[in-house]
Amino acid sequence: MSEGRTVRNICVFCGSRPGDDPAYGEAAAALGRAIAARGLSLVYGGAKVGSMGVLADAALAGGARVVGVIPKGLVSKEIAHDGLAELYLTDTMHERKDRMIVLADAFISMPGGFGTYDELFEVLTLAQLGMHDKPSGFLNVKGYFDPLLALLDHTIDRAFAAPQHRGLYVEGADPERLLDALVAWSPPSLGDKWTDRR
Repeated sequence: MSEGRTVRNICVFCGSRPGDDPAYGEAAAALGRAIAARGLSLVYGGAKVGSMGVLADAALAGGARVVGVIPKGLVSKEIAHDGLAELYLTDTMHERKDRMIVLADAFISMPGGFGTYDELFEVLTLAQLGMHDKPSGFLNVKGYFDPLLALLDHTIDRAFAAPQHRGLYVEGADPERLLDALVAWSPPSLGDKWTDRR
């Protein structure tokens, strides 16, 4: 990761549930190992269950610094991880997202539920508005994000977002290549969000 952007802290959005396919957990573990092998730090939602737990455990096993951010009200529900370098407790979900965004140099969304979608769309929206210039990636395990990527294309095709906004994110199924793509990423020319149509 010596070329391109300086990326030290990778924020990963993923589920507190494991999903219905072992491939999701395997991908979470592979991403955790890849982050550790590159000497990066992981920022994530702070839980030790579901994909979040698998991701954190793999990163920790590889020697990575792992930072969790979790609302106080979810400490017992999502079962906060007790082996992290740092665990930030927030009062609200909004504060959780804000803290993760501030701590991160880049974002990866893995298969997950409504909370994952909330996080990834906030990051994309802030980038679209020019409020940060950090790259976002979709780890598209077994085509999980294909319907969402199609929806984003549909949104652009119907002129509710500008064509250049496709450049706000990258996607791939391999953690190593996705990390490479995040480092190589350059912010697109955003234009005027409200008037640019084509």
